[in-house]
Amino acid sequence: MIKYKVKIEEQELVSLIKAGSESAFSYLYDNYSAALYGIIFRIVEDSDRSNDVLQDTFVKIWKNKDSYDTSKGTIFTWMLNIARNSAIDSNRSKHVKYKIQIDERIVDNETRVNDHLKTDNIGIKETVSKLKAEYQLVINYIYLQGYTQQEFSDEFKIPLGTVKTRTRAALLELRKLLN
Repeated sequence: MIKYKVKIEEQELVSLIKAGSESAFSYLYDNYSAALYGIIFRIVEDSDRSNDVLQDTFVKIWKNKDSYDTSKGTIFTWMLNIARNSAIDSNRSKHVKYKIQIDERIVDNETRVNDHLKTDNIGIKETVSKLKAEYQLVINYIYLQGYTQQEFSDEFKIPLGTVKTRTRAALLELRKLLN
């Protein structure tokens, strides 16, 4: 592998990378990774995830090297957009996971609160009977019998995501009926 110690002109660098030169790609990494890492870190705000995103960015750069168009901007601008989009995607996936965890805690807390309610006294069972059959099942097991969403999912062989969706929809429908 040839190590480049001198500065390579961008046009030559692009040609070498598009030709599949690993040493040119190594030069690209050595000269641009710090700048890209800084941009990624500003978006992700976590050093471990930033390193992961940087690695993903360079994998994407290598795999998509033929899609770079010199007429649309510099190679750095192209790489910057890949890095930025990868960082944003990483944050979105982190945010989604975090939101699901929060929703699970809210549902678990509501289940505990409902365990202490005397549902016969406030007419919940009658109101629940007005829901669709699939919503009745979810409410009866999760809220009135104290099953967790995972237990319900396992018991009825329904995907956990579907259970969560039905639970949320059933609660929204119940809210309408009680108002």
